[in-house]
Amino acid sequence: MNDLEVRQLRYFVAVAEELHFGKAADRLGMAQPPLSRAIRDMEHRLGVPLLERTTRRVALTPAGEVLLREARTALDAVAAAARRTRQAGRAEPVVRLALKADYDGGLLPQIFAAYENEPAALPVELVLGGRGEQESTLRDGRADLALLALPFNDQGLDVEPLLTEPRLLAVGATDPLAARTSLHLADLAGRVLPDGRPADREDAAPETRSPAREPGAHLDLAQIFNLVELGSILWFPPASIARRHPRPGVAYRTVTDLSPLRLALAWPQESRSPAVAAFVRTACSLAAAAYPAHETDGTAPARESATDITAD
Repeated sequence: MNDLEVRQLRYFVAVAEELHFGKAADRLGMAQPPLSRAIRDMEHRLGVPLLERTTRRVALTPAGEVLLREARTALDAVAAAARRTRQAGRAEPVVRLALKADYDGGLLPQIFAAYENEPAALPVELVLGGRGEQESTLRDGRADLALLALPFNDQGLDVEPLLTEPRLLAVGATDPLAARTSLHLADLAGRVLPDGRPADREDAAPETRSPAREPGAHLDLAQIFNLVELGSILWFPPASIARRHPRPGVAYRTVTDLSPLRLALAWPQESRSPAVAAFVRTACSLAAAAYPAHETDGTAPARESATDITAD
């Protein structure tokens, strides 16, 4: 019998992440001897060693590394199944939409208004998160639908591109960069973005010791604007945010080689929700009218230039 229980997978993940039986037992709220026995039972059932144990250290075997990866996926799937089951059984069902605040092309109020007229519409519950959190929120069952920036891992998801809009540089109004009429990413060398990435290499990994952020912190819009005004950071907001949030202390400038923001709607492939389908249809129809493809695909200028929405 090689079947593993969810409880055993949780035990193994704790040991594999802590690489210390005592710490893993404390994390699980149990004594160490039964935890050790549970791991040995798993190894017996699978017929392979999962951990290398010495008096000084615990390490994963190649088989243990595989099980850690697969166990995390399995536990996430179990948690997602529980959340989706509870959602399906709610007396008053809703559609839970995951998104980053203000990253909606300025269309969310119009989408909500039009969606309410759909026969299959349900109340929409927003699940707000930081940059890059929407995919995991969707996968672990906390949301039914996500509005998120491309690219992302779409395995197991259905995806509908929604809109593409230019991004601008937000910089302090007194910053020397604000006096420039033409900017390139290379001109931003030595400056950082809100999440710590170097501004001239926006696709780089965040720097863990950046002065622009504290580890694990999520900056809201007001905090980002304050840091931009102080000259601590630069920021690349989409044009719709710049248009909605003019500030005397912030200048918006065009960076010629800055990639646009591409937003998409995503939902689990196994979803059969008429409410989700109706939301996607409504959102895509409104976005197609507001953001015609030819305006942002490079064949024509964007509808608004940086000078149109500069507040300095």
